[in-house]
Amino acid sequence: MWRHHLGMAAAAGVLASLVSTPAAAQPRPAAVAGLAEISVTTTQVASGLRRPTAIVAPDDGSGRLFITEKAGTVRAYHPTTGLAADPILSIQDRVSQTGNERGLLGIAASPGFAHDQTVYLAYTRVPDNAVTLARYRLTDGQVEELLNQEHATYSNHNGGHIAFGKDGYLYWGIGDGGDAGDPFRSGQRLDTLLGKILRLDVSRACAPLPYCVPPGNPFAGVAGARAEIWTYGLRNPWKFSLDPADGSLWIGDVGQGAFEEIDHLTAGGANLGWSCREGPQVFDPARCTPGATYTDPVFSYQTSVEGCSVIGGVVYRGSRYADLAAGTYVASDYCSNPAWALRKNADGTYAQAKIGEFPIQPTSFGTSADGEIYLVNDLPGQLHQVGFARKVDCSVSYRVESQWGTGFTASVTVTNNGTTVIDGWNLRWTFANSQQVSNSWNATVRQSDQAVSAAAANWNAKIEPGKSATFGFLASHPGANSPPTSFALNESSCR
Repeated sequence: MWRHHLGMAAAAGVLASLVSTPAAAQPRPAAVAGLAEISVTTTQVASGLRRPTAIVAPDDGSGRLFITEKAGTVRAYHPTTGLAADPILSIQDRVSQTGNERGLLGIAASPGFAHDQTVYLAYTRVPDNAVTLARYRLTDGQVEELLNQEHATYSNHNGGHIAFGKDGYLYWGIGDGGDAGDPFRSGQRLDTLLGKILRLDVSRACAPLPYCVPPGNPFAGVAGARAEIWTYGLRNPWKFSLDPADGSLWIGDVGQGAFEEIDHLTAGGANLGWSCREGPQVFDPARCTPGATYTDPVFSYQTSVEGCSVIGGVVYRGSRYADLAAGTYVASDYCSNPAWALRKNADGTYAQAKIGEFPIQPTSFGTSADGEIYLVNDLPGQLHQVGFARKVDCSVSYRVESQWGTGFTASVTVTNNGTTVIDGWNLRWTFANSQQVSNSWNATVRQSDQAVSAAAANWNAKIEPGKSATFGFLASHPGANSPPTSFALNESSCR
């Protein structure tokens, strides 16, 4: 969905050196598990969203999440009451949806939301398709446009993510203007906002602007450069996040056709390379400036081999899984939905692993006010809570208890063969003969096509070492009734 489908060079080279110092590794609990020891888990908590694009949690003590929908609406979710049927706001009359990548793309809640009831929205504007940043006041529906960038020629590469940093400033990602190959050469130009991440002070105005340029922005005062620019050399930074612990910036930049990349920065002024470079290699030598400093990604993978469009994620700073995942950055891909995990090592390198899979077509990650991770996906329109589990040593017994005509019942017993407690579990398998589950007991069983998952009930979520949990289900089968050939418990293969 979200993919393509230098008079300033000297100053940029000097400022790029600001990011040559590796991001500082954040302290983690002494007992934190290694990436090879953990797997990701997901629990669907809501459905019925219409092409969700972003998640934010207002810091007002309400426990809510705000979720944007592409058409121009924002829905509220609460863990107790679920997804509200009616949107909390709608700007559909302002939002252009012409093209798959246009729409309401980003949301950020004011740091003072509890008092000012204000959110910031990023969208493609009617009638000219300009990518637009606006302030929206929930108390009276007042909308104030703050900044826009012309983006009429091509409908893709709008970027659109916005977020407040630990410094109190608003960051905004904008793509390179669209099409393929950076036809406007936007990535390396400093006179345009295209292909950039911006940093703005939206808490006040500096006339004639309705915002201010924060002190310390790397190109403030540089002739010919836009002072709002924080980072440049980007193709389509669809999703980025700021680590609440250290304020560092994690960016998922969608690739052209060779590499998807993730970047990690601690200061402004970085040149991430596009369209001289794509990921870790040169894309177009003619776009490269001799002597320029380019900041390489900390992680990349091959487009069309391992995915199609990186979905930048977030750093886990919650408490529920701190012993497993504190300081772990998770991200995914729209087409292949892997659960990529990265951690900064003390020596400046990065540990990385694939720790499972997310639900299909992920479009955005977000966190609750207390740091727990959530994920939305595009056409399925679902909201999932993300968790972590220690990989387990397990075995599964699958038994057809009774069978008649085109129906049967089955029991499944999960045994913990390891030495630590399994605290929460989700068992996955695939049917071979179009079996269809219609009812279950002692677990919540869901099915999508032939893929089945069973989530623990409250009373059997913990399985002590050497102990088992059993659940059952009622299903139909139109023909043969072959048993599943493999099972995965919390993303660990079971015997």
